Amino acid sequence: MMRLFQEIANYQPACEQEEKDQKVMLDFICKNPDCLLRSNLIAHFTASVWVVNPARTKTLMVYHRIYDSWSWIGGHADGEEELKTVALRELREETGVKNARLVRDDIFSLEVLTVDGHIKHGQYVPSHLHLNVTYLVEADEDEELKIKADENKGVQWFEHEEALKASTEPWFVENIYKKLIKKSTR
Repeated sequence: MMRLFQEIANYQPACEQEEKDQKVMLDFICKNPDCLLRSNLIAHFTASVWVVNPARTKTLMVYHRIYDSWSWIGGHADGEEELKTVALRELREETGVKNARLVRDDIFSLEVLTVDGHIKHGQYVPSHLHLNVTYLVEADEDEELKIKADENKGVQWFEHEEALKASTEPWFVENIYKKLIKKSTR
């Protein structure tokens, strides 16, 4: 887990939220050897991709079944320390996009995210935290998209302002999506 610790420690936070979340993540790694596993019911690592078209005018989102909202793409580490591998796998699985490329090899953003309790595969999952690492990915908006029916009800490209309006999660819109749009269009 030293590689993940070092990758997060080397990240230069872009705002106070990332600065504080970085400290939480580093501390959690040190105190929780199971931080990459969902069996840690307090918190565990996840990886996301912020997908943009080459012109950086649109982002790709999925309509997430559990959260009943348009959202970014990502998933659980499930023991995998190489989070960019997790993020790219989730992109392929959730959207069908096969020809995406990392815009940069390092972390794009950090977030500690709250997850409300919910039912998944017939089992109750208690409220917990996702220690999320985001990577910036570019994809061709003409590539064929596919829904992953057990996780999402839709996959769609949105102009940035449309993406903000499409999400029904106000905290994500204000604190995460606006930040990611700003960072990806610099």
